[in-house]
Amino acid sequence: MDLIHALLIGIAAFAAGTVNSVAGGGTFFSFPALLAVGVPPVVANASNSVALWPGSLAGAWAFRRELARFKRALPLLSVVAFFGGIGGGLLLLATSNAAFAKLIPWLLLVATVLFAFSAQLSRLVARFKPAAPGDERHVGPGGYLFQLAVSIYGGFFGAGMGILMLAALAIQGFKDVHEINALKNWLSAVIYSVAVGTFVIANAVSWPHTAVMLITGTVGGYAGAAVARRIPALWLKRVIIAVGTLLTAYYFYKTA
Repeated sequence: MDLIHALLIGIAAFAAGTVNSVAGGGTFFSFPALLAVGVPPVVANASNSVALWPGSLAGAWAFRRELARFKRALPLLSVVAFFGGIGGGLLLLATSNAAFAKLIPWLLLVATVLFAFSAQLSRLVARFKPAAPGDERHVGPGGYLFQLAVSIYGGFFGAGMGILMLAALAIQGFKDVHEINALKNWLSAVIYSVAVGTFVIANAVSWPHTAVMLITGTVGGYAGAAVARRIPALWLKRVIIAVGTLLTAYYFYKTA
């Protein structure tokens, strides 16, 4: 890895950490950068997950005030994210580079559409969600199952995980985008943590590239969280949809 490659992936990781804290979809910057410098797709995805992991932790810490409002649901959500991340990581390691590359745009398309229509889907889900008087942040059994599916996706493919998780939480009826973002950052950190362990044990990480991205991605993660809290909720949702749309279009173009 030469200096130009190091600069490219370092800048990309900073942008990824920032965008992940704001809206999710930061892998739009970091994953293509790794591919551009010659890292194979599966190794690039594993390395990207390791590199952005501390950034998710930094983003979650910055949103700790909002996160504290979910103290009842957070422990079980974290357990679900933990086991889902393990399952997704093992699934990635069993997938070939060629098959994985073909799946990327379709996975992103699903995530973006779900978030864009989360309000409509939320009203539909509300008919079946058990009421919890006095607790507007209640998570029902369906919510935990939804989170398990998102966690498996996240362990398998980091790109779009944040957008899909935002969609899953919005569909469950949570209305405060900043609170949803706080949950997303924390659960993403949990998923990244277990996926990182899986990838490291399997020796699927390119450490020279990952070391550069770890530093800049972490700084970007904390900076992005500070920015996100100042963005009006409506505009934050529009940013999330825009990022998801660009991410999906990019990968459809690359695999055409």
